[in-house]
Amino acid sequence: MRQAPDGGKPRILREEYATDAYTRYDVEYRSDDLTVSGVLVRPKGKGPFPAIVLNHGYIEPSIYVTGQGLAREQDALARAGYVVLHTDYRGHASGDPVPQLDRETRLGYSRDAVNAADALKELPYVDQTRLAMLGRSMGGGVTMNALVTQPGLVRAAVIYDSVSSRFLDNLDHFTRPSRPESVTALFDRFGTPQERPRFYRELAPRTYFDRITEPVLVHHGELDGTCPPAWARTTQRLMQDAGVDSRLRFWAGEDHAFYAKWQAAMDETLTFLRKRLARTRNQNAQPR
Repeated sequence: MRQAPDGGKPRILREEYATDAYTRYDVEYRSDDLTVSGVLVRPKGKGPFPAIVLNHGYIEPSIYVTGQGLAREQDALARAGYVVLHTDYRGHASGDPVPQLDRETRLGYSRDAVNAADALKELPYVDQTRLAMLGRSMGGGVTMNALVTQPGLVRAAVIYDSVSSRFLDNLDHFTRPSRPESVTALFDRFGTPQERPRFYRELAPRTYFDRITEPVLVHHGELDGTCPPAWARTTQRLMQDAGVDSRLRFWAGEDHAFYAKWQAAMDETLTFLRKRLARTRNQNAQPR
């Protein structure tokens, strides 16, 4: 929370390809003292365009490739006129490596999302006043972290099938079964939840929901077998208790990845973003 964003301008490494609606680039940007890779998608035209940061879900870093995880969203948002910066996160793709333990708290990933939004502001064809963030699964948790640590950084956020807003839920549900050695290392370094309850409570974005100033749209599949729907219900209740302008939309028949109703959910997302990122009268009066 005390660290100001410091993304700097994204550096284009190469053009991947161009379509009738946009051009997609491999890029790098700075996050803290690290280089983070990602994908930048720029719509055709001069702009200035609204822009959005995409935070992908968990993919084993050793097999992850740049831009992986939110391909449908990249295409749909760019075609709708948004500049898209999909962050790979530190320790992924061509970004600088980080220790395994540093990845488990997701705080570094959250910094990468914050700095991605800051980096977008450096692009001359981006409207700095119309930024948003979207996260799926683990990226939903990263997005919540970004919202509570940097209120006002973006104007709206969208979350799909998010992990829990309680750190220990995710530790028990995901990390303990698949990476038990990481749990042991975490407890060795920081103490157990019984020994340091405040430490683990402060790793949970729900502890700080009262800091969120942006509207949040949450999508969740009713049949999600990866991130239990009960997590979304609890997160929504706590957000509303904290005064957050949040809406939870459950999708019947959908599991974690969204298939049959993905387009309908994206249409709702685009409607939400158009409303929340609409230009104000004063902005329309400013010369470009």
